[in-house]
Amino acid sequence: MKQNIYDNEIFFKGYTSLRNSGKTYNDFIEQPAIKSVLPSLDGKNILDLGCGAGDFAKYCIENGASKVVGIDISKNMIEYANKENNHEKINYICTSIEDLDLQNHKFDLIVSSLAVHYIADYSATIEKVTSLLNKNGEFIFSTEHPIVTARKKMSNWVDDNEGNRLHWALDNYQEEGEQHWYIDGVIKYHRTISTLINTLINKGLVLEKIIEPQSIPTGLEKMPKLINEKRRPSFIVIKAKKSSLER
Repeated sequence: MKQNIYDNEIFFKGYTSLRNSGKTYNDFIEQPAIKSVLPSLDGKNILDLGCGAGDFAKYCIENGASKVVGIDISKNMIEYANKENNHEKINYICTSIEDLDLQNHKFDLIVSSLAVHYIADYSATIEKVTSLLNKNGEFIFSTEHPIVTARKKMSNWVDDNEGNRLHWALDNYQEEGEQHWYIDGVIKYHRTISTLINTLINKGLVLEKIIEPQSIPTGLEKMPKLINEKRRPSFIVIKAKKSSLER
């Protein structure tokens, strides 16, 4: 199932306003974590899966990448990226990850920020990623942490009668499948950590690093609630590499 809430004009307006505030979980947790495991970008040919507004694609070019292809299912996002993060070395393409067809293209690095948990067929996606990587090419992606997506109920913090936060409720962890977001009609997919990792291995990738990130110090100053990331992580970032023995 291909999903595209970002072409809903009301949602898109609210989303871009939030992201432009510079005070989000992405700014203080997820993006710093992804950037912390990036290899040198000098001369790299990079594919950004779910590129959104193109901020990361522009970051790659500014840090020495030779070319970036950014793909996103949202027409609004691609138009915004071409307006705000345009560059002669970046090619933005409006397509879904599922429909992506880049025959005869190979990349040194493929990155995906918080898109994988919206894709129904994770195995097919990883197979496609592997086929698009050069030998020794790397794949870095972030997804919502499985302890966040496991429980069917969206509000998983348990408070006492005075409103004090007691603990995070975890249930149904081994029950993989659909998880409905707070926006009607948007589906996320819960997968266990073992599924996330073993699928990479089965498709010919070598696991290099896993991060369950906390907030950077600036985030704790500007968004004090991010202290809760010490109690349970919102995201997981995984880095893998294509073996030089793979075709």
